[in-house]
Amino acid sequence: MQHGLLLNRVFSRNVWRGLIEGSDREAFAAAMQACVPERADKSNRQLVEEMYGILRKSYRNEYFYKNTLLNKLLLGVHKPTTTTALTELGIGKAKADFVLINGRATVYEIKTELDNLERMASQIEHYYQAFSQVCIVAGETHLEAIRRRWAGSTVGIIVLTNKDTLRELQKPQDHPAGLDAAVMFGMLRKAEFEQLLLRQCGELPAVSQFDYYRTCKRMLTQLNPDVWHADFIRVLKQRHSVEVELYRRVPYALKFLAYFLELKRDDYERMEAFLEEKEGWLCTSPT
Repeated sequence: MQHGLLLNRVFSRNVWRGLIEGSDREAFAAAMQACVPERADKSNRQLVEEMYGILRKSYRNEYFYKNTLLNKLLLGVHKPTTTTALTELGIGKAKADFVLINGRATVYEIKTELDNLERMASQIEHYYQAFSQVCIVAGETHLEAIRRRWAGSTVGIIVLTNKDTLRELQKPQDHPAGLDAAVMFGMLRKAEFEQLLLRQCGELPAVSQFDYYRTCKRMLTQLNPDVWHADFIRVLKQRHSVEVELYRRVPYALKFLAYFLELKRDDYERMEAFLEEKEGWLCTSPT
Protein backbone atom coordinates (compact mmCIF):
# COMPACT_ATOMS: atom_id res chain seq x y z
CA MET A 1 0.00 0.00 0.00
CA GLN A 2 2.86 2.39 0.84
CA HIS A 3 4.38 1.86 -2.59
CA GLY A 4 0.99 2.39 -4.19
CA LEU A 5 0.52 5.78 -2.53
CA LEU A 6 3.99 6.90 -3.59
CA LEU A 7 3.45 5.76 -7.16
CA ASN A 8 0.06 7.51 -7.28
CA ARG A 9 1.89 10.75 -6.57
CA VAL A 10 4.69 10.15 -9.07
CA PHE A 11 2.30 9.47 -11.94
CA SER A 12 0.33 12.68 -11.47
CA ARG A 13 0.22 15.90 -13.44
CA ASN A 14 1.17 18.09 -10.48
CA VAL A 15 4.39 16.17 -9.82
CA TRP A 16 5.42 16.08 -13.47
CA ARG A 17 4.71 19.77 -13.95
CA GLY A 18 7.10 20.37 -11.06
CA LEU A 19 9.71 18.00 -12.50
CA ILE A 20 9.55 19.68 -15.90
CA GLU A 21 9.82 23.12 -14.35
CA GLY A 22 12.64 21.98 -12.05
CA SER A 23 10.80 23.11 -8.94
CA ASP A 24 10.14 19.90 -6.98
CA ARG A 25 11.71 16.44 -7.03
CA GLU A 26 10.64 15.28 -3.58
CA ALA A 27 7.81 12.95 -4.66
CA PHE A 28 9.94 11.39 -7.41
CA ALA A 29 12.84 10.84 -5.03
CA ALA A 30 10.63 9.28 -2.34
CA ALA A 31 9.01 6.83 -4.75
CA MET A 32 12.28 5.96 -6.43
CA GLN A 33 14.05 5.28 -3.13
CA ALA A 34 11.19 3.13 -1.83
CA CYS A 35 10.43 1.19 -5.00
CA VAL A 36 13.72 0.79 -6.88
CA PRO A 37 16.42 -0.79 -4.69
CA GLU A 38 19.00 -1.05 -7.50
CA ARG A 39 19.48 2.54 -8.66
CA ALA A 40 23.17 3.02 -9.40
CA ASP A 41 23.95 4.46 -12.85
CA LYS A 42 20.30 4.44 -13.92
CA SER A 43 18.77 7.40 -15.72
CA ASN A 44 15.48 8.91 -14.65
CA ARG A 45 13.97 7.32 -17.76
CA GLN A 46 14.98 3.87 -16.53
CA LEU A 47 13.67 4.62 -13.05
CA VAL A 48 10.32 5.73 -14.47
CA GLU A 49 10.07 2.52 -16.50
CA GLU A 50 10.83 0.41 -13.42
CA MET A 51 8.26 2.23 -11.30
CA TYR A 52 5.67 1.86 -14.04
CA GLY A 53 6.50 -1.85 -14.14
CA ILE A 54 5.53 -2.05 -10.47
CA LEU A 55 2.16 -0.53 -11.33
CA ARG A 56 1.71 -3.13 -14.06
CA LYS A 57 2.54 -6.08 -11.83
CA SER A 58 1.20 -5.10 -8.43
CA TYR A 59 -0.91 -1.94 -8.41
CA ARG A 60 -2.96 -1.37 -11.55
CA ASN A 61 -4.41 1.96 -10.47
CA GLU A 62 -6.49 4.50 -12.39
CA TYR A 63 -3.42 6.01 -14.00
CA PHE A 64 -2.37 2.61 -15.35
CA TYR A 65 -5.83 2.08 -16.85
CA LYS A 66 -5.96 5.56 -18.39
CA ASN A 67 -2.46 5.29 -19.80
CA THR A 68 -3.28 1.89 -21.26
CA LEU A 69 -6.45 3.23 -22.91
CA LEU A 70 -4.59 6.20 -24.37
CA ASN A 71 -1.73 4.09 -25.72
CA LYS A 72 -3.86 1.30 -27.14
CA LEU A 73 -6.85 3.32 -28.41
CA LEU A 74 -5.76 6.90 -29.15
CA LEU A 75 -2.27 5.92 -30.35
CA GLY A 76 -2.88 2.33 -31.40
CA VAL A 77 -6.30 2.31 -33.10
CA HIS A 78 -6.71 6.01 -33.90
CA LYS A 79 -4.30 8.93 -34.39
CA PRO A 80 -3.78 12.04 -32.24
CA THR A 81 -4.08 14.12 -35.42
CA THR A 82 -7.66 12.95 -36.04
CA THR A 83 -8.88 11.95 -32.57
CA THR A 84 -9.06 13.89 -29.31
CA ALA A 85 -8.93 12.45 -25.79
CA LEU A 86 -10.42 14.20 -22.76
CA THR A 87 -10.22 13.22 -19.10
CA GLU A 88 -12.10 14.13 -15.91
CA LEU A 89 -14.78 15.77 -18.03
CA GLY A 90 -17.64 17.06 -15.89
CA ILE A 91 -21.03 15.77 -17.06
CA GLY A 92 -23.86 16.84 -14.81
CA LYS A 93 -23.05 15.42 -11.38
CA ALA A 94 -20.45 12.96 -12.70
CA LYS A 95 -16.94 13.10 -14.16
CA ALA A 96 -16.01 10.97 -17.14
CA ASP A 97 -12.70 9.15 -16.66
CA PHE A 98 -11.78 9.10 -20.34
CA VAL A 99 -13.48 10.28 -23.54
CA LEU A 100 -12.38 9.66 -27.12
CA ILE A 101 -13.75 11.90 -29.88
CA ASN A 102 -13.27 11.39 -33.59
CA GLY A 103 -16.32 11.17 -35.84
CA ARG A 104 -18.29 10.25 -32.72
CA ALA A 105 -17.62 10.33 -28.98
CA THR A 106 -17.36 7.46 -26.52
CA VAL A 107 -17.14 7.74 -22.73
CA TYR A 108 -15.01 5.13 -20.98
CA GLU A 109 -15.89 4.50 -17.33
CA ILE A 110 -12.93 2.86 -15.58
CA LYS A 111 -13.30 0.40 -12.73
CA THR A 112 -9.92 -0.82 -11.54
CA GLU A 113 -9.32 -3.75 -9.23
CA LEU A 114 -9.07 -1.12 -6.48
CA ASP A 115 -12.57 0.30 -7.13
CA ASN A 116 -16.06 -0.78 -6.15
CA LEU A 117 -19.08 -0.71 -8.48
CA GLU A 118 -21.52 1.11 -6.20
CA ARG A 119 -21.88 4.35 -8.20
CA MET A 120 -21.48 2.91 -11.69
CA ALA A 121 -25.17 2.84 -12.68
CA SER A 122 -25.60 6.48 -11.66
CA GLN A 123 -22.42 7.52 -13.46
CA ILE A 124 -23.50 5.85 -16.69
CA GLU A 125 -26.91 7.52 -16.49
CA HIS A 126 -25.19 10.91 -16.28
CA TYR A 127 -22.88 10.14 -19.21
CA TYR A 128 -25.84 9.38 -21.45
CA GLN A 129 -27.10 12.92 -20.81
CA ALA A 130 -24.29 14.25 -23.02
CA PHE A 131 -22.99 11.31 -25.06
CA SER A 132 -24.71 8.48 -26.88
CA GLN A 133 -21.98 5.87 -26.44
CA VAL A 134 -20.68 4.62 -23.09
CA CYS A 135 -18.23 1.80 -22.38
CA ILE A 136 -17.10 0.20 -19.11
CA VAL A 137 -13.42 -0.72 -18.83
CA ALA A 138 -12.70 -3.02 -15.92
CA GLY A 139 -10.33 -5.66 -14.59
CA GLU A 140 -11.17 -9.34 -14.61
CA THR A 141 -12.13 -9.28 -10.91
CA HIS A 142 -15.21 -7.17 -11.73
CA LEU A 143 -16.16 -8.99 -14.91
CA GLU A 144 -18.86 -11.30 -13.55
CA ALA A 145 -20.72 -8.50 -11.74
CA ILE A 146 -20.55 -6.22 -14.78
CA ARG A 147 -21.83 -8.92 -17.11
CA ARG A 148 -24.78 -9.64 -14.79
CA ARG A 149 -25.79 -5.98 -14.80
CA TRP A 150 -24.92 -4.78 -18.31
CA ALA A 151 -24.87 -7.75 -20.72
CA GLY A 152 -27.38 -7.18 -23.50
CA SER A 153 -27.61 -3.43 -22.81
CA THR A 154 -26.36 -0.51 -24.92
CA VAL A 155 -23.30 -0.16 -22.66
CA GLY A 156 -20.03 -1.49 -24.05
CA ILE A 157 -17.82 -3.77 -21.95
CA ILE A 158 -14.04 -3.98 -22.24
CA VAL A 159 -11.85 -6.01 -19.91
CA LEU A 160 -8.26 -5.07 -19.20
CA THR A 161 -6.89 -8.59 -18.94
CA ASN A 162 -4.24 -9.79 -16.54
CA LYS A 163 -1.88 -9.70 -19.54
CA ASP A 164 -2.62 -5.96 -19.99
CA THR A 165 -4.54 -6.37 -23.23
CA LEU A 166 -7.94 -4.77 -23.94
CA ARG A 167 -10.58 -7.35 -24.84
CA GLU A 168 -13.93 -6.07 -26.06
CA LEU A 169 -16.77 -8.26 -24.81
CA GLN A 170 -19.67 -6.05 -25.86
CA LYS A 171 -19.70 -3.18 -28.33
CA PRO A 172 -21.32 0.08 -27.18
CA GLN A 173 -24.55 0.89 -29.00
CA ASP A 174 -25.90 4.36 -29.74
CA HIS A 175 -28.34 5.48 -27.06
CA PRO A 176 -29.30 9.12 -27.76
CA ALA A 177 -32.60 8.98 -25.85
CA GLY A 178 -31.04 10.34 -22.67
CA LEU A 179 -29.44 13.47 -24.15
CA ASP A 180 -30.16 16.51 -21.99
CA ALA A 181 -29.66 19.95 -23.57
CA ALA A 182 -29.16 21.69 -20.21
CA VAL A 183 -26.43 19.25 -19.17
CA MET A 184 -24.70 19.60 -22.53
CA PHE A 185 -24.83 23.41 -22.34
CA GLY A 186 -23.39 23.34 -18.81
CA MET A 187 -20.29 21.56 -20.11
CA LEU A 188 -19.44 24.29 -22.61
CA ARG A 189 -17.07 27.20 -22.28
CA LYS A 190 -18.22 30.66 -23.38
CA ALA A 191 -16.44 30.57 -26.76
CA GLU A 192 -17.85 27.10 -27.39
CA PHE A 193 -21.51 27.87 -26.76
CA GLU A 194 -21.15 31.07 -28.77
CA GLN A 195 -19.78 29.02 -31.67
CA LEU A 196 -22.77 26.69 -31.39
CA LEU A 197 -25.26 29.55 -31.23
CA LEU A 198 -23.85 31.15 -34.37
CA ARG A 199 -24.04 27.83 -36.18
CA GLN A 200 -27.50 26.87 -34.95
CA CYS A 201 -29.24 30.27 -34.65
CA GLY A 202 -27.14 32.52 -36.87
CA GLU A 203 -26.61 35.18 -34.19
CA LEU A 204 -25.68 35.92 -30.60
CA PRO A 205 -28.21 37.59 -28.28
CA ALA A 206 -28.09 41.38 -28.01
CA VAL A 207 -28.70 41.57 -24.26
CA SER A 208 -26.86 42.87 -21.20
CA GLN A 209 -23.95 40.94 -19.72
CA PHE A 210 -26.18 40.17 -16.75
CA ASP A 211 -28.67 38.33 -18.99
CA TYR A 212 -26.20 37.02 -21.56
CA TYR A 213 -25.43 33.54 -20.19
CA ARG A 214 -29.05 32.84 -19.28
CA THR A 215 -30.26 33.97 -22.71
CA CYS A 216 -27.65 31.89 -24.54
CA LYS A 217 -28.63 28.87 -22.48
CA ARG A 218 -32.32 29.38 -23.25
CA MET A 219 -31.66 29.73 -26.99
CA LEU A 220 -29.72 26.46 -27.20
CA THR A 221 -31.69 24.39 -24.73
CA GLN A 222 -35.00 25.15 -26.41
CA LEU A 223 -33.65 23.25 -29.41
CA ASN A 224 -33.87 19.47 -29.51
CA PRO A 225 -30.41 18.23 -28.38
CA ASP A 226 -30.37 15.79 -31.31
CA VAL A 227 -30.20 18.84 -33.59
CA TRP A 228 -26.97 20.23 -32.17
CA HIS A 229 -25.32 17.18 -30.61
CA ALA A 230 -22.97 16.69 -33.58
CA ASP A 231 -21.82 20.32 -33.28
CA PHE A 232 -21.46 19.86 -29.52
CA ILE A 233 -19.10 16.92 -30.14
CA ARG A 234 -17.20 18.94 -32.73
CA VAL A 235 -16.45 21.85 -30.38
CA LEU A 236 -15.35 19.48 -27.60
CA LYS A 237 -13.00 17.81 -30.08
CA GLN A 238 -11.28 21.17 -30.59
CA ARG A 239 -10.30 21.44 -26.92
CA HIS A 240 -7.07 19.53 -27.13
CA SER A 241 -4.16 18.92 -29.45
CA VAL A 242 -0.52 17.83 -29.14
CA GLU A 243 2.78 18.49 -30.88
CA VAL A 244 2.73 15.11 -32.57
CA GLU A 245 6.40 14.83 -33.53
CA LEU A 246 7.60 15.81 -30.06
CA TYR A 247 4.95 13.70 -28.36
CA ARG A 248 6.15 10.55 -30.13
CA ARG A 249 9.40 10.73 -28.15
CA VAL A 250 7.63 10.51 -24.77
CA PRO A 251 8.06 7.10 -23.06
CA TYR A 252 5.06 4.76 -23.02
CA ALA A 253 4.71 5.11 -19.24
CA LEU A 254 4.25 8.89 -19.49
CA LYS A 255 2.05 9.20 -22.58
CA PHE A 256 -1.12 10.02 -20.62
CA LEU A 257 0.63 12.63 -18.47
CA ALA A 258 2.36 14.30 -21.40
CA TYR A 259 -0.88 14.44 -23.39
CA PHE A 260 -2.89 16.15 -20.66
CA LEU A 261 -0.12 18.45 -19.44
CA GLU A 262 -0.51 20.24 -22.81
CA LEU A 263 3.24 20.65 -23.17
CA LYS A 264 4.94 23.29 -25.30
CA ARG A 265 8.17 22.68 -27.22
CA ASP A 266 10.32 23.93 -24.34
CA ASP A 267 8.44 21.63 -21.94
CA TYR A 268 9.20 18.59 -24.09
CA GLU A 269 12.87 19.54 -24.14
CA ARG A 270 12.96 19.93 -20.34
CA MET A 271 11.17 16.60 -19.89
CA GLU A 272 13.67 14.91 -22.18
CA ALA A 273 16.57 16.48 -20.26
CA PHE A 274 15.15 15.28 -16.93
CA LEU A 275 14.62 11.74 -18.23
CA GLU A 276 18.23 11.50 -19.39
CA GLU A 277 19.67 12.77 -16.10
CA LYS A 278 21.64 10.62 -13.68
CA GLU A 279 21.75 12.52 -10.39
CA GLY A 280 23.91 11.57 -7.45
CA TRP A 281 21.07 11.97 -4.98
CA LEU A 282 19.08 9.38 -6.89
CA CYS A 283 21.52 6.72 -5.73
CA THR A 284 21.42 7.55 -2.05
CA SER A 285 19.52 5.50 0.50
CA PRO A 286 16.37 6.92 2.08
CA THR A 287 16.98 8.55 5.44
